[in-house]
Amino acid sequence: MTLGSLSRRERVLISLAAISGVVVVGWLFVVDPIVERYRLSAELVPAREALLARRQELVARKGSIGAELEATTQRIEQLSGRFLPASTPAVAASELQNLVKEVAAAAATDVRSERILPPVERGELLEIPLEIAVSGEIRQLVDLLSRLERVPKLLTVQDMKVRVVNVSQPRELLATLTLSGFILPEKAKT
Repeated sequence: MTLGSLSRRERVLISLAAISGVVVVGWLFVVDPIVERYRLSAELVPAREALLARRQELVARKGSIGAELEATTQRIEQLSGRFLPASTPAVAASELQNLVKEVAAAAATDVRSERILPPVERGELLEIPLEIAVSGEIRQLVDLLSRLERVPKLLTVQDMKVRVVNVSQPRELLATLTLSGFILPEKAKT
C-alpha cells in the first residue's frame, strides 16, 4: 500500500498524526528541557544574588578588615611578650623557678621546696607547671600572690593548698602553689 492509493481523508489523518508526533517529540526533547533549565536558573538567581552581595560587602570592607588584622597582629605580638622566653620546656621551667624565687624573696616568704611538673600541651601553647611550697605569715602569702599577679609574664595559679605549720602557734602558714607559665614551642613558631 502506497500513499497515493489512500484517500484524501486518510492522507490528512496520517499527516496530522505525523505532525502531532513531531510536536510531541519536539516538546519532550527540546522545549521541556529548555523550560526546566530556565526554571532551575530562576531558582538559583536569589542565592547567587545573595552570594554576590556578600562578596561585594567583603570587598567594600577590605580596608577595615585589613586594619582589624593589623590590630590583632599587634595585640598578639604584645601578648606574646608575656610568654616565657625559652622555647624548650627545661629552660622555661628554670626561668619560671628563678622568677618565682625572686617574687617569693621580695614578698619575704621562705621557699621550702619546689618541683617541676611535666609540661602539658594546651593547643599551640606548652604549659610549664611548677609546684612550690612557701611558708610565711598570712600577709606575706597575700603579698606573694599579689606580686605573682603583677609579674609581666603570664602566670596562672592552678592549685593552692594552705595549712598551718604549727597548730599551737597558728601564725606561720605553709602554702603549696602549683603555678604555670607558658611558652610557644618551636613547632608553633615556624
